Amino acid sequence: MINYVCLFAVALLLFFAGSWLLPITDPTEAVYALTAKEMLAAGDWLSPRIYGDFWFDKPIMFYWELLIAYKIFGVNEFASRFFPAVFATLGLFLTYFFGAKLYDKKSGFAAAIILATSLEYWYISHAVITDMTLLVMFSLTLVSFYRGYSAKNPRLYLIAFAASGVAVLTKGPIGFFLPGLIILIFLAWQGDLPHLKELFRAKNLLLFAAIVAIWYLPMTIIHGAEFVENFLGVHNFLRATVSEYQKTDVWYYYSLVSLIGFFPWSFAIIGIAIKKFRRLPKLDVSEKFLLVWALTVVIFFQLCATKYITYTLPAMIPTAILLSRCFVNSWKVFIGVAGATLIFFPLVQFFVAVPLAEDNSARREAEMILPLIDDKTCVVSHGEKYPGSLVFYTGAKVYRLETKYNFYHIKPQAMTWKSKNVMPFMTFDELPADKNILAIVSVDWERKFLDNTLCKWELVGEVPKGALESLTEKIFYGREHKELKYKIYRRGI
Repeated sequence: MINYVCLFAVALLLFFAGSWLLPITDPTEAVYALTAKEMLAAGDWLSPRIYGDFWFDKPIMFYWELLIAYKIFGVNEFASRFFPAVFATLGLFLTYFFGAKLYDKKSGFAAAIILATSLEYWYISHAVITDMTLLVMFSLTLVSFYRGYSAKNPRLYLIAFAASGVAVLTKGPIGFFLPGLIILIFLAWQGDLPHLKELFRAKNLLLFAAIVAIWYLPMTIIHGAEFVENFLGVHNFLRATVSEYQKTDVWYYYSLVSLIGFFPWSFAIIGIAIKKFRRLPKLDVSEKFLLVWALTVVIFFQLCATKYITYTLPAMIPTAILLSRCFVNSWKVFIGVAGATLIFFPLVQFFVAVPLAEDNSARREAEMILPLIDDKTCVVSHGEKYPGSLVFYTGAKVYRLETKYNFYHIKPQAMTWKSKNVMPFMTFDELPADKNILAIVSVDWERKFLDNTLCKWELVGEVPKGALESLTEKIFYGREHKELKYKIYRRGI
């Protein structure tokens, strides 16, 4: 019991404390938060929508979490980050449980602490994205399978298929396909492929199908081909075959991510990898399963074209359990590293993460323009990135202002990454003459903005960037950083 109390205290300190200070950031967090906000306003808990239109980027599970949190706590930062922190806590308990079952309570506790104090896990526990929910459901699928397999208790397979169904409701087909691939490789290594018949019994498949059908069936009936094409085509097939960001499509990407993501425990990863591969033929069943789990996740996503830092998060639990075995006989080292990290990460959150989040959010811009918006005002944004968080915080319709040439090249097109550009657009020649115009302009695009309009603009606000740099200069030099992020212009009727 004391171990669970300690893990819960760690979760409160690392995952929940100060989460309300982190603003909703662009581009990803703003999309999830704004989608849930619009669903709540529409009273529609089935069809995700953003900017007034239906939006088929991700399945429903994470939106349901946001909707529940918004109903309980209101639409704010704490509510947005509540369930990622909850699932991060559940991930700790699951790691402790599985590590203790495989080895002993000391190993399980060490694994859970290693997980909690790893940089990537700590970061994702605060992020308004689907990945922490996927991690828990993905891991519960595999833990339930292995417990059922090792204990010869096929009833536990029902839990595995139920968890996989929720994973599919969270992230899509990958929630079934990838755990299935891991189980397949593991059983092949064991020389026990006939066990698949026991696993894929009709009752298990029916339970999985029933859970998945809760959302996918009505969505297919209501939205038909549009849903299938956008959800399965763009956000699953295209993601796997066409890189969204070419600079991340390199062979070493996830090797680097894994080392950085497990900071400060990264130093042990290389050592344990060498140790396990040297004694590969002598590994016990549990070590085989953990290795297959971790390596399959990393290798699979390395082979996919689109790469995100968060994709290999499901490999962290088996890796943490394997790493825990390095410290069973080095407990003082473990306590020292863990204790230092429990002090370090809260400091990083308050003095680094909060300013960085502020720089990647339009919350300050929203506070500036809200008093200036009325029924006769048209709000536009001009810059390289569209600030969805500005819409989240203001509730206003914000047009992405572009030249005709740029609009032609970035307007939504089926089965391309441009299909994600679903925000409202406006070209310079479409600026309404019968309304006041409020323009939020990136300073890097200011010259282009002024050159493309013949209007007389009034500068009504400036938003500094580099909140972190500003804080550093204020602390060490007694002065603030004055470089600007946005300028706010107004044009009257």
